[in-house]
Amino acid sequence: MDQIILHVDMDAFYASVEIRDDPSLRGKPLIIGSLPTERGVVATCSYEARKFGVHSGMNIKDAYLLCPQGVYMHPNFDKYREVSRQLHQIWETYASAAEAVALDEAYLDVTERAGDWEGAREIARTIKRRTRDELHLTCSVGLAYSKTAAKTASEEKKPDGYFEIPTPQDFVALILDRDVQVLYTVGEKTAEKLHAAGIRTVRDVQEKQAEVVRLLGKQGQWITQIAFGIDDRRVTPYRPEDAKSIGRELTFQEDVSDYDFLKEVLFLLSLSVEYRAKRVDLYGKGVTLKLTYANMKGITRSHIVPACDSSVTIYKEACKLLDQVEKRPVRLIGVSLYNLSDEEERQLSFEDLLGHETDPLAEEQNRLLAALGERYHLDFAGHLDQLYHSQTLHRTVEYMRKHRRLIS
Repeated sequence: MDQIILHVDMDAFYASVEIRDDPSLRGKPLIIGSLPTERGVVATCSYEARKFGVHSGMNIKDAYLLCPQGVYMHPNFDKYREVSRQLHQIWETYASAAEAVALDEAYLDVTERAGDWEGAREIARTIKRRTRDELHLTCSVGLAYSKTAAKTASEEKKPDGYFEIPTPQDFVALILDRDVQVLYTVGEKTAEKLHAAGIRTVRDVQEKQAEVVRLLGKQGQWITQIAFGIDDRRVTPYRPEDAKSIGRELTFQEDVSDYDFLKEVLFLLSLSVEYRAKRVDLYGKGVTLKLTYANMKGITRSHIVPACDSSVTIYKEACKLLDQVEKRPVRLIGVSLYNLSDEEERQLSFEDLLGHETDPLAEEQNRLLAALGERYHLDFAGHLDQLYHSQTLHRTVEYMRKHRRLIS
């Protein structure tokens, strides 16, 4: 049997959750992300805000210029993750395989459960109804023969939409004269390259296949396939070990030139990376440092390490990498583990051989936490669970930055 795939996508997810929980926000241009007085971007916004030209990923100050009357608020990721868990629990009931793309989005293979196209329609209706009735939120659903077509279908009638694309011929007929960015994997930069070569629409891709492949190589081969509606990819459940990296980064509200302070921030970020790695029982065989300087130039530096998930090891390796970079004011700093595996490759220590119960890495982590606590008069060790939350971490680092500036 051919595939029958649903793509479910929530409508302005973060904003919709906040409006659900605070009805006074309904009908207002709500913008979730940084505040206008801060550095950062728009995470998402309500449809009312989008009418002013605000969109996800936009610099928050540009958003404020477009919509000064908007309601601006920080995201509450803990709340969104919990709602996401409830959503996916509903959706996955009806799928033999479910591929979560994000907190608010998933592909569902309903081929077996539905049996036929009419059965799939009924599943789509049920998912929309249950999402609305049980969680008081709306979603858009696309029903199609492939993942690419299902994604396109879910975007066709937003918000609270439903659309079907039964065959490759229907898909091609729908998008033939649209801009190349309608094709999966074609972003702004790829589109610019195609436009410069006179390839602006899907029809142009079909007519200039050789040119597309010459320009884009393997990606070009893929693009020419989907321009004809060909996509045989299967719905593949996400596995944590398939992730390329586990990381955490932070943007400062003012550029930082104090590299000793940057190392303290790296330690806090490393604690979060350890927490995330241990939650999914993964180890990394490499550490990456990420910096964005004040002039917006970004760099990354990496180093191979024995498989680890220890905050202390991550922190020490990141500090070594930081010592090697050009010392200029920093806007953003991040650290990550890469080359992930579910197997630890740790050499036995003397403590292991002698049967000692002490963990030297844990002891060093406690010493580092105690030193931070003494310097900033904060109970870091007693509030680790809160520091893993994005908002708390940002507030804490800003307090630390201002404290250092006052005493320096």
